[in-house]
Amino acid sequence: MDLRYGMNPHQRARIVGDGGEHVRMLSGAPSLINYLDALNGWQLVAEASRATGRAAAASFKHVSPAGAAVAGDVDETMRRSWGLGDAEVGSLTAAYVRARDGDPRSSYGDMIAVSEPVDRELADMLGGVVSDGIIAPGYEPGVVAALSRKKGGRYVVFDVEPNYQPPRQELRTLFGITFEQDVDDLPITPDLLQPVEGGPLTPSATTDAILGMVTARYTQSNSVVYVRDGMSIGIGAGQQSRIDCTLLAGTKSRTWWLRRHPAITDLPIPATTPRQQRLNTQIATAAGTLTPDIAERTAWSQRLTDVTLVSDGYLPFRDNIDAAAQFGVATVIEPTGALQADTIAQACREHGITLARIGIRLFHH
Repeated sequence: MDLRYGMNPHQRARIVGDGGEHVRMLSGAPSLINYLDALNGWQLVAEASRATGRAAAASFKHVSPAGAAVAGDVDETMRRSWGLGDAEVGSLTAAYVRARDGDPRSSYGDMIAVSEPVDRELADMLGGVVSDGIIAPGYEPGVVAALSRKKGGRYVVFDVEPNYQPPRQELRTLFGITFEQDVDDLPITPDLLQPVEGGPLTPSATTDAILGMVTARYTQSNSVVYVRDGMSIGIGAGQQSRIDCTLLAGTKSRTWWLRRHPAITDLPIPATTPRQQRLNTQIATAAGTLTPDIAERTAWSQRLTDVTLVSDGYLPFRDNIDAAAQFGVATVIEPTGALQADTIAQACREHGITLARIGIRLFHH
């Protein structure tokens, strides 16, 4: 099967063999990156839904999630940003809105993955967002036809078999050399969390830790994920330095929080301004100078609390903990193995941060 193009438009690409019957293309003309985003995104939401028992959604860009979430409350900022009004929001729509709202600037033109069949409510909501495509385990009648009209008929719609189990080994060929490795399918469960500092995790922190670990598993390494109330609010992906991941994810988290300040939600933006341009203005304002009163900005930022940080590799130095403490992190999850493990634990103790370690690494390349 020929694809629209490979990594870049000047590269031809195709699926070798039958490509499997577990993923069907119902609409559109996907590129190689569309496929990679869809397949990684589906694995993330399927695993997150199994682990938490809640509907899950992810917003993927360039083989990393811009956001991931499970169903939960939709706050007033989300309702205003995504035109939801005051009506009750279904669990699948809530999961995707929470995933997209974590970093809406990065989610522009995303590949969407959801763990449940797409209903009319979510399809109607997607009519107003810029996206490249979606993968889901089914669609309600009429939904595929509605979605396929997006992007002048080029919107990609994938249907996936939810019970498909991939082979135990995966292959990759690079520069004429073919590699084989076991699929990373170790279950992500609360049993992996071994408390080190601060006692057992609360139930909400445990859910956030599970979502963060699953998200990190499908994020380009190095990666750090900040999670709060069942949704990612900052993801630092693909950085060579762990502290850069921590700072990038923290900065995104703070921007997400500052978007909830009245000075941002009530910005005098003309009603005719397109949604993404309005969001970009709010984000730029939140990331810059919130108000002339820097003390007010600082005070509002300090109200961000109960954030869980998940790192796909161990934290090598305490600078990660010192930085995380500035972004409302209350719980840190890291793999074992750091040479300065005791120093990391001491830093968590000083900042009042709960620390739990896991015996696995979650690298993804």
